[in-house]
Amino acid sequence: MKEIEMTKLNRDHLMTLEAYHKARPQIRAQAIELRRLRTVPLGEHLNMIFENEFLMRYQIQEILRVEKVFTEEGMQDELDAYNPLIPDGSNFKVTMMLEYPNEADRKIALAKLVNIEHKMFIQVEGQARVYAIADEDLERSTAFKTSAVHFLRFELTSDMKKALQAGAQMMVGCDHPEYPMHLETLPEETLASFLTDLS
Repeated sequence: MKEIEMTKLNRDHLMTLEAYHKARPQIRAQAIELRRLRTVPLGEHLNMIFENEFLMRYQIQEILRVEKVFTEEGMQDELDAYNPLIPDGSNFKVTMMLEYPNEADRKIALAKLVNIEHKMFIQVEGQARVYAIADEDLERSTAFKTSAVHFLRFELTSDMKKALQAGAQMMVGCDHPEYPMHLETLPEETLASFLTDLS
């Protein structure tokens, strides 16, 4: 799978099921490592996966493999579903996951954490906080509980991008009253990977 920068995926970027089957062990290992690198944990129960083109291509190929999708229409459906999660050069796209292994605990937490998706932020050193634009495809929460999974977009100004490219740090956090948590600094290799999202 060759790297393709700042682009939306189309049929030409996808491997045949046979070709993917042969290449899968190597691609899967790359994807697991990249996901680890690009996951920012906030406390015990909240993980933010900063998605990129490679991870979305892997996700699509896995779905096509598992569901044995051969048709043009089926492939296009998956492309349409996952393309919006690829950064556009001026933003970060994040899958946010609230993880509570115990179902009873999860139920209580999701009721307490209503609106948490709108309380997620990033802050580039020396710049204002940027709050997430959440779940643009469909509403995932009600007045009584939030969802365990949300899709977030963080839009950056050109000054924020320049600051990051010049070596500024970035804080990632949540200021929901029931889950106040932030990470002041990101590992160097994680931030370096995020910079590849910015054109």
